[in-house]
Amino acid sequence: MLEGMIGGGLAACQPCLKIHIEMEDTMEKQTVAVLGPGSWGTALSQVLNDNGHEVRLWGNIQEQIDEINTQHTNKRYFKEAVISDQITATTDLKAALDGVDAILFVVPTKVTRLVAKQVAETLDHPVTVMHASKGLEPGTHDRISQILEEEIPATLRSEVVVVSGPSHAEETIVRDITLITAASKDIGAARYVQELFSNHYFRLYTNTDVIGVETAGALKNIIAVGAGALHGLGYGDNAKAAIITRGLAEITRLGVKLGASPLTYSGLSGVGDLIVTGTSVHSRNWRAGDALGRGEKLEDIEANMGMIIEGISTTKVAHELAQELDVYMPITQAIYQVIYEGKGIREAIHHMMSNEFKEENEWK
Repeated sequence: MLEGMIGGGLAACQPCLKIHIEMEDTMEKQTVAVLGPGSWGTALSQVLNDNGHEVRLWGNIQEQIDEINTQHTNKRYFKEAVISDQITATTDLKAALDGVDAILFVVPTKVTRLVAKQVAETLDHPVTVMHASKGLEPGTHDRISQILEEEIPATLRSEVVVVSGPSHAEETIVRDITLITAASKDIGAARYVQELFSNHYFRLYTNTDVIGVETAGALKNIIAVGAGALHGLGYGDNAKAAIITRGLAEITRLGVKLGASPLTYSGLSGVGDLIVTGTSVHSRNWRAGDALGRGEKLEDIEANMGMIIEGISTTKVAHELAQELDVYMPITQAIYQVIYEGKGIREAIHHMMSNEFKEENEWK
């Protein structure tokens, strides 16, 4: 573990290394800054608090921050859940980062780079850097860990740890059983995060396939939009099984092309996350697709959702990557045509069902 942390750029920080060595035996109380008081950021803050850690929740909407501090609720996302009064919220990034052991990014993909730049300008000591967001950056096509690596100097961070898997914030906040993945190129950093979060209802498994875990988490949102659209059109379980299974196949094709292990897609962050996102009303991507299938306009859906629908922007990025890398992704292409080219959903389905015949395990 020590060698891994040095490789991650913490060689200059002996106190930080000492902390990580001690963690292997007993997880002492850690101070964690959670950046992003959305549904998932709030739920993960509660998990960390349950484990006895000090949690500082950072956001930029003063009214929301005041509600968390005074009422211990976040009703925009959870109408009934009560948040621990030990969790403190702030709009002051410097105060949030002061002396922390770890930072967890849970902000929308489109603002991750901006927030990472602010962190790099403010942070004055090495920390473990984690993220629990799921998306690909428009324009650059970067995964979130790549953004964080580019914007936060290696002398200030560990190897980035990805926290991802089948999880709804609405269930985690009420302590329903949840199993997800902690992935990092440094297995020591992944094990630190595993121990940081794991408890009797929330369990993490480690993985070193960062590309696989991140692409699975991002691309499943596209398939969830498609699955929701099928439901909105009135199709049943046969169609649901078809889009999830074939969606996993094209997610795997693209991920492997980018350097991921195909085995990752059969795990929690792959098929597990696809099932939970592609079948549940808790999923905003599924709900967006369902509304599209019922004939609502995308701009109205986005306005009414009140939260970022990552699958919309990720569809465009994945479509561009598929073309660039010559990867066959017919479901993604169809959803792209519906969202960005105005193609009718039933027409897109008919076109897919009329495609040339393929072998099930064909990788072209």
